[in-house]
Amino acid sequence: MKIGIETESFHLFFQYGKMNVLDFIRKAADMGFEGVELNMIPGWGIDADLGQMGEDTPENLDAIRDEIKQYGLYAEIDTNGTSEMELKRALRVAHHIGANVIRTYIKFDKFDATTYRQTTEDLKNIVPELKKYRIKIALENHEYETADELIKIIEEVNSHWVGLHYDFGNAMMAWEEPVEAAKKMAKYTYTTHFKDHVIIKDDDSTYGYVVCGVPAGTGNIDLDECFKIMVENSPLERINMEMCFPYCTNFKREPGAGGVNKVGEGCFKIEDAPYDRKIIKPLEYYYPHKVVDETTLDKMLQDQLEGAQKGYLYLKSLRDKYCR
Repeated sequence: MKIGIETESFHLFFQYGKMNVLDFIRKAADMGFEGVELNMIPGWGIDADLGQMGEDTPENLDAIRDEIKQYGLYAEIDTNGTSEMELKRALRVAHHIGANVIRTYIKFDKFDATTYRQTTEDLKNIVPELKKYRIKIALENHEYETADELIKIIEEVNSHWVGLHYDFGNAMMAWEEPVEAAKKMAKYTYTTHFKDHVIIKDDDSTYGYVVCGVPAGTGNIDLDECFKIMVENSPLERINMEMCFPYCTNFKREPGAGGVNKVGEGCFKIEDAPYDRKIIKPLEYYYPHKVVDETTLDKMLQDQLEGAQKGYLYLKSLRDKYCR
């Protein structure tokens, strides 16, 4: 089992121009990772054509491909959406840099289960292109979707080229226990985001609490059990870490949607916020530029770097425990 890292693990570094995709590839190799998962979705501070990957030019994609080869890493791509235009673009980029798995997810502004019908048709229609490129699509449980809902889509698509992306933490935003999601999703899973979460109180949130990312191994998800389930029941040959810290988000579904009805126990145990609320509120962690001074930002950047290092060591320890 090889282990890799997703660019979002350094999202603050990308947002503030302290890292580009080539820096990231070198950093991943230096830390000991064996692969990279590159996010091509633009966002605040990351407004290039291909998000954290930079400009959509042959020259830039050549440089990314060559840097990956130089360090002997595997590559995967992260995108979003399931339209023909979105997936064909991701396929072109993945093929150019030598990636053979693409993570995508359903884009919701507000949860609407009727969207699943179109998602299913979109994925069926892209299968011929996946066969040509020899690249697989992995549909992620991206905060809104339960394991059962995604499995229904994958079973209806019914293609070797379309599977699931298991995010170790995102099930919680849909009120689903990550271990239970892992048990259901494992046999369909082609790629992952390995991460850890806690629940913290937040009066500005939808339900009075938010899901908060923390360095892997320091939160309340039973990562050991989830990892073991993936090793024993999935076709995975790689585990990718996406350390979402500092980061907090609202629950995206109503209590009970994924089988959990309230916070307070297990991985839904309530913990203290990682930062002083008088300095920065939980829902401001991901985009702190408007609310914090340079000293606080520097601390958050250092925390993110140290968190990624801790996450690598914890992920490696699980790999060493369960895999040869």
